[in-house]
Amino acid sequence: MEILAFGVTADEKPLLERAFAGRCEVRCVDVVLSEDTAPMATGYEVVCSSVNADLGRRVLHVLSAGGTRMIAQRSTGFNNIDLDAARSLGMTVSRVSAYSPYSVAEFAWTLAMAVNRRIVRASNRTRDFDFRLNGLLGRDVHGRTAGVLGTGRIGEAFTRIAHGFGMTLLGWDVVPNPACVELGMTYVDKDELFATADLISLHVPLLEATQHLVDAAALAAMKDDAILVNSSRGGLIDTEALVAELRAGRFTGVGLDVYEAEAGVFFLDKSLEAVPDDTLARLITFPNVLVTSHQAYYTHEAVGQIIDATVRNVTDYLAGRRSENTLVPAG
Repeated sequence: MEILAFGVTADEKPLLERAFAGRCEVRCVDVVLSEDTAPMATGYEVVCSSVNADLGRRVLHVLSAGGTRMIAQRSTGFNNIDLDAARSLGMTVSRVSAYSPYSVAEFAWTLAMAVNRRIVRASNRTRDFDFRLNGLLGRDVHGRTAGVLGTGRIGEAFTRIAHGFGMTLLGWDVVPNPACVELGMTYVDKDELFATADLISLHVPLLEATQHLVDAAALAAMKDDAILVNSSRGGLIDTEALVAELRAGRFTGVGLDVYEAEAGVFFLDKSLEAVPDDTLARLITFPNVLVTSHQAYYTHEAVGQIIDATVRNVTDYLAGRRSENTLVPAG
């Protein structure tokens, strides 16, 4: 059997081919799965999708009509998949329930420190042999307060790094993580966290209840010199409200590895095109904002674990088994 894998980067391709060797043939394409590209999957029983794939009802109907019976998504998040539609079509859907939490947590800290210490601005200057320090003044994070929204595996890893910096720790989650409590974290309601924390990092999934978790009211409550980092899902932040606050000159820095309208833009080369998204274009112009291309997970360790889990998911499907990664079992 041959699998069609969408949205595969040049770095992933040899890893996927090696992982499936001796099990299944895998055809890797770099285009993202969408309504326009879904017909490419005609005749493929198993389709492997990336995090920015469009797996809404219309796309799933196209895939089903072409003979696809199983979707193996190479990510933890699955807010892009219409699970009810997949269930009604009798399609199996799997995801990767966990991979290296350090990849995302460490990258979140990379964003935080980069905006705090003006690394991008400094690098751009020195390329032009401008070695002045004007405008590069940062601040110690030691002794300041870190607010962590979502203290699962990734949030805990982020918290451990914050603890190593000597920060006061505030957390918000449905259920406290004992490991974070042991590190000295105090759990508070999110309003108190927004108002108190000097550095706020988001590590919660995107669900209906968390859509625009950081809304206009939350942003207004934050300190003027706060640092905000999002390496989870773009929809957690009301981007229009964030732009309004940035226009008012607020926040020391904002680090975004995700963006709520990133589909059709992230993972693609748009350098020769006019980007029609005015909000994204405006975000990138702020000197205290750093936007990266949903790369927090992108380490050898994490990608390897994602691919290994994807191979197991396909193997389980072919054997008629379920696992903790199964979102929709075979119909």
